[in-house]
Amino acid sequence: MSYIDIVPIGEVEETVLSFLKQSIFQTFKIQTRIRNRPFDLSLAYDPVRDQYNSSGLLLELINEPPPETLKILGVTELDLFIPIFTFLFGEAQLNGIGALVSAHRLHNQFYGISGNRELLESRLLKEGIHELGHTFGLIHCFTLKCVMKSSTYVEEIDQKSIQFCKSCEQEVLHWRNGRSISLK
Repeated sequence: MSYIDIVPIGEVEETVLSFLKQSIFQTFKIQTRIRNRPFDLSLAYDPVRDQYNSSGLLLELINEPPPETLKILGVTELDLFIPIFTFLFGEAQLNGIGALVSAHRLHNQFYGISGNRELLESRLLKEGIHELGHTFGLIHCFTLKCVMKSSTYVEEIDQKSIQFCKSCEQEVLHWRNGRSISLK
């Protein structure tokens, strides 16, 4: 059996991980599990920026996955960056195994607004599906409501759906049907 592994990086609430596990399964129809493993966060930490290099975390995330792992979604509360961007909501390997999302800038409190658990989970799910979509070979989509539409600001995440547009959905189905994976 093949799995999408959800791997917490640092402290992540169990209820958030459980929500993602169920929702990711509903979206991709591939068994999903939570897999804990240790991380050396110091390797990706940049003290000048007080952020974590997402590419470094992604490389550690995909190191030596179990043989039954099809895709890996790292989930963190850490503030992510790559050198050319101030921050990232996530990063993924196009057609690869690994994806990473951060809830750090998805919390309303980051913007000085009252917290909203439902909105946080919606944002995190959209970004998780988006980044996993890249691992299935999808690039950014220009359809306004498609989950694969690029999001530079949190408001753009709020405007898109948790769904793939018809074209992107067909690409995921095509990828999945071309693989011999168990969908149970």
